[in-house]
Amino acid sequence: MTTFRVNGETVSVAAPPLRRLSEVLRDDLRVTGTKVGCDAGDCGACTVRLDGEAVCSCLVAVGQVDGRDVATVEGLARNGELAAVQAAFIRCGAAQCGICTPGMLMAADALLSTRPEPTEGEVLAALGGVLCRCTGYRKIVEAVTSLDGVETPASPQAGAAVGARIGRVDGVDQVSGRSIFGADEVPTEALHLRAVRSPHAHARFTIGDLAPLYAAHPGLVRVLVAADVPGQNRYGIYATGKDQPAIADGYVRYRGEVVAALVGDAETIVEIRDDELPIAWEALQPLLEPEAALDGQAPQLHEGSPGNVLTAGRVARGDVANALKASAVTATGTFRTSPVEHAYIEPEAGYAVRDGDRVTVVVSTQTPYMDRDEVALILGIPPEAVRIVPTACGGGFGGKLDMAVQPLVAVAAWVLDRPVRCVYTRPESMRSTTKRHPAVMTATMGADGDGRLTAYDFHGDFDTGAYASWGPTVANRVPVHAAGPYEVGAVRATTRAVYTNGPISGAFRGFGVPQAAVAHEALLDDVADQLGIDRLEIRLRNALRPGSTTATGQLLEASAGLAPCLEALRRHWDEALTEASHVNEEAEAASSPLRRGVGVGAMWYGIGNTSLPNPSTIRIGLRRDGRYVLYSGAQDIGQGSGTILSQIAADALDVAFAAIDLVMGDTDRTADAGKTSASRQTFVSGNATRLAAADLLRRIETAGPDLDALPEDDDGCILVGQGSYDPHTTPLDADGQGIPYETYGFGAQIAVVDVDVDLGTPVARRIVAAHDVGRAINPMLVEGQIHGGIAQGLGFALMEEYVAGRTDNLHDYLIPTIGDIPPIETILVEDTEPAGPYGAKGVGEPALIPTAPAILGAIRHATGVRITELPATPDRVRAAIQGSR
Repeated sequence: MTTFRVNGETVSVAAPPLRRLSEVLRDDLRVTGTKVGCDAGDCGACTVRLDGEAVCSCLVAVGQVDGRDVATVEGLARNGELAAVQAAFIRCGAAQCGICTPGMLMAADALLSTRPEPTEGEVLAALGGVLCRCTGYRKIVEAVTSLDGVETPASPQAGAAVGARIGRVDGVDQVSGRSIFGADEVPTEALHLRAVRSPHAHARFTIGDLAPLYAAHPGLVRVLVAADVPGQNRYGIYATGKDQPAIADGYVRYRGEVVAALVGDAETIVEIRDDELPIAWEALQPLLEPEAALDGQAPQLHEGSPGNVLTAGRVARGDVANALKASAVTATGTFRTSPVEHAYIEPEAGYAVRDGDRVTVVVSTQTPYMDRDEVALILGIPPEAVRIVPTACGGGFGGKLDMAVQPLVAVAAWVLDRPVRCVYTRPESMRSTTKRHPAVMTATMGADGDGRLTAYDFHGDFDTGAYASWGPTVANRVPVHAAGPYEVGAVRATTRAVYTNGPISGAFRGFGVPQAAVAHEALLDDVADQLGIDRLEIRLRNALRPGSTTATGQLLEASAGLAPCLEALRRHWDEALTEASHVNEEAEAASSPLRRGVGVGAMWYGIGNTSLPNPSTIRIGLRRDGRYVLYSGAQDIGQGSGTILSQIAADALDVAFAAIDLVMGDTDRTADAGKTSASRQTFVSGNATRLAAADLLRRIETAGPDLDALPEDDDGCILVGQGSYDPHTTPLDADGQGIPYETYGFGAQIAVVDVDVDLGTPVARRIVAAHDVGRAINPMLVEGQIHGGIAQGLGFALMEEYVAGRTDNLHDYLIPTIGDIPPIETILVEDTEPAGPYGAKGVGEPALIPTAPAILGAIRHATGVRITELPATPDRVRAAIQGSR
């Protein structure tokens, strides 16, 4: 028996002394505010205070805490009052998805106990062991260094919610440890499930007699195999692309694919080794690169995709060949980008419960209605018989658009009629889930003597991995954006999504546009240098504006704010160039290898789906007590859509923000608001919210003064308004001509980077970001999205590269820490979008796109070499520098 104190209360647990403290807190004591992201001490999400010191509870054996004091996030508040650091996190927007927040708070609390007014350097050191994938850390630093002297803004009154810098509607739950994530709940008498996965990237297999396995492990209830899937054992994003089995049926196409699922008590399924299963493998030659898959002699990985090409995209306008011939200058390059892991701090988790002819799946997800429909397909039941109840989502970034635990727990619960729970380990999550598409892109850009772009010729092969996932989206979105946010005389942009035996490539914040931006921004720098034109000036000279026609033939009528973004950066650009010149002169005089460079990157991004239906439906109810209920199927994954839509609803109804209650995501209680991706929720669901409010106000007016006489529905509402919105787009023809998006986000960023030219080490020193957001519904949350996008863009540029079998953890796979992110200055350009709710559009993905180009441009400015393969790791930078000498 181990006895210790948790938040001042004495507890005793009968646990093996080597059991992790994190497990005892969460599983035995149900103190679930402490989160687990890796079980290896890499992420810091499980940070608690042990006798006052911040420790990773996953690395502490419970036997070590006997007689000692453990403090968790649940103990920070006193007498119902949040601690100052908790209030500061809400006030500053320091929590987004919230999964790392308890660990951050406990690390900060330990620091503040000895340093009540810490310096920024002390904060960076104290919080350096806690990873955050959402915020970009700068709001966290702001919160910990500004506890005193700043009052929390009052909740907005009627008509004042839009534009207000207010905290998240779930902020108190996040900072108190009360937010419920996918791994935080365990149904009574739940069985546990663990997937058995292929060790091979390409293989055939058979499963033999399982009787000896059952006999050896009495706690094993069932081994699920492909034959146990009751419905269609194929699912996928697109109706025409259902190519991925829930459980592989004798053939695997990537390392980590599910071949069986063990269901039983938790202890048993952990004890069973994969090699105990009677699986006979026939390893096949894997196709690990698009070049190999495209070889005419390569085996075909999927029927119906000859040459291993899943799909192709194309945009063509004008005579590119002749335009390039007539150009005063041209620039050509081939660029390679690597697979990038989402690395959300919350691994995939959830459970399923069967209730007669229905099943409920409680899961961390970005897309409840898509999950509902795919689970129904796999079970062979109507979609209405499936209920998806999203938990808080501990980061997504596109990775939780694809299903993970959902089909496994649903099949198990359906077949066994028992609740079944599954939580991925960190290596399992990284081994089995989708990545950013690796790309090989070749492009040529032409310009006249004045720097006006005359032509752009682009082709990109995007490695979609073993299954389609979001490959068609990437292949079709990239050609639209390939030439960048510029007016170009002639454009030809083609793409292929190529099947390989690599990890599945899916959606990741930008759907291929960040990769394409690396190419067009590097070539534009080449053109500028050849013509002797300032790099910011050439972007301004060619910027798309209202009245411009895009490569798809779309006339931009309004809210094309790239030029104002670049103008807003001009002063910062000039100052940074002057400073870099002085720094480099001093370095040369001192024989120092450090050189400073300044780069600029620009972007545009179509909001929502590409030329496809993209509807959202929102409902708002009025309760008898005068409160309003916003029923939103728009899942908040940290970006703040729950808060943003509540702000829109409050102003559309002309009521105080505090009068709005939020019901989110549950498919039995909300309508389909579409997936949380493509930066669409503010624009699309925001418009649907505005229309739902208008419909409710009409119903209230029609009902007259006798509202009290109206009956209540099952949710206690007496009236409900509904609104739907689908962006106005058109299909694209064979040359990609048409209107792919109703509106676009625009932006530009400057990066200041120091490079040690002997070692090849680049270090970002400062980022200035200007983004046209239409209208900032909540400026604080918009800034947080920009910071988070920049952090992921920095990782994409400098350090992140997933290598199957080598970087399946957060120790070997590097993401930016709090010390890697430099100061960020954000400039919000509000070029109002007439079609948007209160003029707003999206910013989640736009924030990431220009960061890597700006950083790469800065490296080039500092060293004189162009990096063409990402990430720009020190070895690659050093090799490029040495190769240029």
